[in-house]
Amino acid sequence: MNIRKITTITEDIVTEGGRPVEPAARLAVVAAVIDNPWASQGFVEDLTEGIDAVASDLGATLAPRVMEALGAPLEAYGKAAIVGLDGEIEHGSALIHTLKFGNHFRDAAQASTLLPAVEKRAASGTVFDIPLKHFTDASIRSHHQTIEVRVSDAPHPNEIVIALAGAAQGRPQQRLASLSTER
Repeated sequence: MNIRKITTITEDIVTEGGRPVEPAARLAVVAAVIDNPWASQGFVEDLTEGIDAVASDLGATLAPRVMEALGAPLEAYGKAAIVGLDGEIEHGSALIHTLKFGNHFRDAAQASTLLPAVEKRAASGTVFDIPLKHFTDASIRSHHQTIEVRVSDAPHPNEIVIALAGAAQGRPQQRLASLSTER
């Protein structure tokens, strides 16, 4: 695996709806810009070799960095794969939709739900939103949120941006009733 760079973004929301958020609501994203392991190979029928060569090491690299940047216990999480214009969306999906990748984050956070995801093919500098959901119960509405991300010079046409995101809490000032109120 060839990583060109790793970008870490943290966001602290201190006011929402005109009211203070105490403690501040922290979100963190760590994104790695990697060479697409299937670049210049044409259509690859079996993606297993690239998955085996990249996914686990990438998850092991990103997961602890998100936890460190968050600086608090994780309560919500998500992931993203943004494929450069010469790749296929399936290339990004192959790397993030495998337990070899995701279990590193689940284990670090002591989580049990699937990670929500965004995948797309895009030019360098595209903006993308990473969806987040509660780490043990995806039906908990207070933790359904997104964080907007942009890596200014990535992905190049033969690269993929792979990102993990986490939040130490639900949405600031959330006040929706639980899902069970509608059943």
